[in-house]
Amino acid sequence: MSRSYFFRSLLLIAVLAIGFISCAPTELDNSEEKGAGVPQQQEYTIEIKQMKFIPAEITVHKGDKITFVNHDLVTHDITDDPGKTWTSSALPADESWSMTVTQSSNYYCTLHPTMKGKISVE
Repeated sequence: MSRSYFFRSLLLIAVLAIGFISCAPTELDNSEEKGAGVPQQQEYTIEIKQMKFIPAEITVHKGDKITFVNHDLVTHDITDDPGKTWTSSALPADESWSMTVTQSSNYYCTLHPTMKGKISVE
């Protein structure tokens, strides 16, 4: 192999490497990576045990997800009060139900009306 051919090949490899590096993706700005201005959905759990919603009051943001988990021995449900605009199905022991929060509301168990809770949206 001639010296001239070797140097041309080396030059071609260098040019291709520089071109490849310049086309490689760069690190994203954190605002793009995290969806700037778009809050992340948070997830919360409310437990049902000893005939109570725990915690009985919770503050969340619109679009957050709340999961109700029945750790009680009896069946319960969760229903918006007073309008009954949303309700879960009956939840036997060790079952759960989730909802995405759209507005503040009070809720209760229609099977045990003394069980009450409150969701506040900031």
